[in-house]
Amino acid sequence: MKSNKEILEEIYQKLYGCFGPQYWWPGETDFEVILGAILTQNTAWSNVEKAIKNLRKKGFLNPGSLKSVPLKKLANLIRPSGYYNQKAKKIKNFIEFLFTNYQGSLRRMFSGDFLILRSRLLEVNGIGPETADSILLYAGRKPIFVVDAYTRRILSRHSLVNPDASYAEIQNYFMDNLKNDTGLFNEYHALLVRLAKEACKAKPNCSLCPLAKIEESIRYSCDSCSRHLGRPEDRYILEVKLYASPEVELNRKEVKKNLREEIKRLIEESAKMDKKELEEEVYVCYKLILCKKCRDVFNKRLKHKEFV
Repeated sequence: MKSNKEILEEIYQKLYGCFGPQYWWPGETDFEVILGAILTQNTAWSNVEKAIKNLRKKGFLNPGSLKSVPLKKLANLIRPSGYYNQKAKKIKNFIEFLFTNYQGSLRRMFSGDFLILRSRLLEVNGIGPETADSILLYAGRKPIFVVDAYTRRILSRHSLVNPDASYAEIQNYFMDNLKNDTGLFNEYHALLVRLAKEACKAKPNCSLCPLAKIEESIRYSCDSCSRHLGRPEDRYILEVKLYASPEVELNRKEVKKNLREEIKRLIEESAKMDKKELEEEVYVCYKLILCKKCRDVFNKRLKHKEFV
């Protein structure tokens, strides 16, 4: 039985062996990469290239020139990318953000904590998680995994995630199981895009897929009753958070070995602490994969502090 880490590493090796390096992101400068990340929303990259070519001809591939260009003129220049009026506003919103917070300097913008920067980017009207993470990974060279529709499609077709899994869930699936490496995240995402365009299309051509039946080598089972959970919709993730004193130690092997006894012990430890002290102490947090029946039973027992 292969772990999530092993299956993701195998997927990467198969894709890299099939397609080779993708040399992403196409762009001559970091700022051009950022513009591409905004312009590529809901359109093919070939259309983005046309829009960027127009901007280059007019000398508008830098923050200062885009700050002064009229919105209507900008929209006309990026017309090939589609939704050009909306995208022109998004670009202007980003430029305003860049000058208001970082004096128009990308170097200043990328110099701080990238997770704080991510939260700020998400506050900019027109920049969602995929665009923000593309900016961070490809322009800022920060270690964060980009999730797009292609990623969701590929993983859900191989029963690795639910089709309706959230952006964060899919992103964490990669980041929790892969080495925290910018180059790896860059290449992995690019290879998934290549696979989606070559074989895993809306109407898939599975005969061309280098990942054919790869999901069969990973086996999910309920952490409580050990029932096999082959389909993502059969798996329920239960996140357990319990407060404990700093003296209480808990590792994954102990949890797997004697789950109920460990949780009961932690509850008993926390019950002896007064509320004020409890708020100042640490807590343990981990996730369980459960079948529906065990999830319901476990939730009930957690609620009533019953572990028998």
